[in-house]
Amino acid sequence: MKRMSLLLLGCLLLTACGSANPAVSPAGSGQEHHHKPSLDVKLDISGRQVTVRVTTDMTISAKHYGEARKDGEGHIHMYLDNGEKIGVTQEEQVFKDLVPGPHVLKVSLHNNDHTPYDVNKTINFDIK
Repeated sequence: MKRMSLLLLGCLLLTACGSANPAVSPAGSGQEHHHKPSLDVKLDISGRQVTVRVTTDMTISAKHYGEARKDGEGHIHMYLDNGEKIGVTQEEQVFKDLVPGPHVLKVSLHNNDHTPYDVNKTINFDIK
């Protein structure tokens, strides 16, 4: 009986370890991320202009933009007021001549091949 209990305990421990790999995206997409990058976004508003400064531990690569995925490397997508995607390959982006009123900026991190890291921030701000 003791041997059977130990065998059962061993099986339970092996099952708990399972084959689930937290570095692999759901639904068998094959998109592996060993490191989920950090993202911080700061806005500097001056008149009708906003300067967006992005801080991340991801390597931002203009050279590999649109090429094959390389873990920990990529670029930034920005969407101002649900507009067209803006591909950004530097840590700073300036938006000029904004109309007065409320605005929404979505910032997200992407692999070189444009697949998302699922790291994003949405910021609401006003132009006076």
